[in-house]
Amino acid sequence: MQADNSMDTAKSRLLTAALVHVPFDGWSDVTLRAAMADSGTAAGLAAGLFPRGGVDLAAAYHKWGDQMLRDALAQADLTALRFREKVTHAVRLRLELVDQEAVRRGVALFALPQHIPEGAALIWGTADTIWTALHDTSRDINWYSKRATLSAVYSATVLYWLGDSSEGNADTWAFLDRRIENVMQFEKIKAGFGQNRIGQALARGPLKIFQRISAPMAANDLPGRGND
Repeated sequence: MQADNSMDTAKSRLLTAALVHVPFDGWSDVTLRAAMADSGTAAGLAAGLFPRGGVDLAAAYHKWGDQMLRDALAQADLTALRFREKVTHAVRLRLELVDQEAVRRGVALFALPQHIPEGAALIWGTADTIWTALHDTSRDINWYSKRATLSAVYSATVLYWLGDSSEGNADTWAFLDRRIENVMQFEKIKAGFGQNRIGQALARGPLKIFQRISAPMAANDLPGRGND
């Protein structure tokens, strides 16, 4: 795990040490204490980095996976791929970069009622990472619809992947291809709707309000803003 400063170094060290214990104790305070002992991290520093214990540890691991994906896509040459192939590649790469058991334990944690909103936000962050890395230029309501759709695809693929026993996860990649194909069909229908007379009439009337929706100006600007 790359680090930018001493705090990042400590966080990276704790996450790395925690991965050994996650298969046995999940993303928990027990795992955090074990990681502190293994890495020689002071309790005060660990509490500052992960004040909610295992929950913050799990969230940090998910965000670390997004950062690895961001770095990998920045270095990859995807010019020969069609756009749908780029999206498929990004989702597959995101899964290949992380530990399956660590993800399994994270899914179980964020499935708890009190953590569902945070889990959904983390998945949205992954979808945003992919679209941003692939240079998505949408700034209207499509900014949201693309991320919402990819969040659903990513979530479903993760769950399939966790139960996949096929060689090389071949069944998971086939499942992912089918989900991406569904998304592409939806985008074609949406584009066609905007080009026919009924769609155009609705856009000038009842659906005109959606033209006021724009992408957020910053990461903390969700869910966006209306144009003045």
